[in-house]
Amino acid sequence: MRAVDIIIRKRDGYTLTAEEIDFFIQGLVQGTIPDYQVSAWLMAVLLNGMSHRETVDLTMAMVRSGEQMDLSDIADFVADKHSTGGVGDKTTLVVAPLVAAAGVAVGKMSGRGLGFTGGTLDKLESIPGFRTDLSVEEFRAQLRRVGIVVTGQTAELAPADGKLYALRDVTGTVDSLPLIASSIMSKKIAAGANGIVLDVKVGDGAFMKTQEDALALAQLMVEIGQGVGRRVRAAISDMHQPLGYAVGNALELIEAIDTLHGGGPTDFRRHCLVIAGQMLLLAGRAADEEEAQAMLEGLLDGGQAWAKFREWIAAQGGSVEHVDNPALLPAAPLTRQVLAPRSGYIARLNAREVGLTSMLLGGGRSKKGEPVDHGVGIVLQAKIGDRVEKGQPLFTIHANDQAQLDEARHRLLAAYAWSEEPVTPPPLISRIVG
Repeated sequence: MRAVDIIIRKRDGYTLTAEEIDFFIQGLVQGTIPDYQVSAWLMAVLLNGMSHRETVDLTMAMVRSGEQMDLSDIADFVADKHSTGGVGDKTTLVVAPLVAAAGVAVGKMSGRGLGFTGGTLDKLESIPGFRTDLSVEEFRAQLRRVGIVVTGQTAELAPADGKLYALRDVTGTVDSLPLIASSIMSKKIAAGANGIVLDVKVGDGAFMKTQEDALALAQLMVEIGQGVGRRVRAAISDMHQPLGYAVGNALELIEAIDTLHGGGPTDFRRHCLVIAGQMLLLAGRAADEEEAQAMLEGLLDGGQAWAKFREWIAAQGGSVEHVDNPALLPAAPLTRQVLAPRSGYIARLNAREVGLTSMLLGGGRSKKGEPVDHGVGIVLQAKIGDRVEKGQPLFTIHANDQAQLDEARHRLLAAYAWSEEPVTPPPLISRIVG
């Protein structure tokens, strides 16, 4: 079997066999197939697509490229969640301890932010001492002891994905549903969870811009997971505006802490309850969505989710003092509250622009490995559908540099569109798949 023959077959629109796909992925990992041939194959996949079977075979070849975690000796059911990336999406910080407080083990390997989307690990690293580099052995031990663990992806799990993504990023082959789905699902399957809830974002601040594309991706990932024996559901959720009000690492952490105390923005709390509810349903801990919601609201408002959050942070070396007193968390030296330039209803709030502005303030990175400023960001005071009077607070900027603060003000004001007539906010979650 030769790599060039496999490239030609996919270039010409043929369906690859499982053996051909496995040969190609193993060659990539072992270094016997050079980057230029892998890049050619990626472009052929982008242009000609893959069948459902090919996508499953690609996913499982990527899973087999490294270690596979078996967590069956730790818990009868381990839940995981994954977001396709959004602005203000601090959902894991609430959902993970909430589900763990309900008695379902949560084991998650998470990522860092890149571009305008934030990363869960960056938010957690706002807490002094918090470790995101746990080994597989530490992952397993903490899951057994505490019932919750969130750490960075280990190099041993699905290493083919890291190699493929590095090439996709520089060869214009990111925008391929089979490649996106196999990238996400290979890591989730290798990490050993029995049930996976996928939060598929759609809108200005998401990779998927249309409902049709988001639904196609959600259905494909659900089918892949179910095809290899995992319980999987996907929520298609709105990202035409940021989730919650805070955008920026420590600012989002503070908002999550507020939510764990029974407060927080209404949309963010509701979103967390839906995602957590789907995880309980997959685990068989609730008969229906109503029972799941009632159970979770009780744990959130009764303080059990907060107690589990503190236990989790302490277990991974984080300073509980800082989460008990969020005023100790990283903070930017400059803040400016910006007032509404006019009266009216907010008709649009471009999530992508808000995310890019936070990144330019230092809260995100334009390439992997760059440091982030945990204290900077934006806190919104009004969102789509809200009636705002001229001179009313619209948003607050947290910055380290006056020039960046001034630029952020101009960018954010341009991200709003106004209406004289009432505006209906977009639905928070439009559909559950699976």
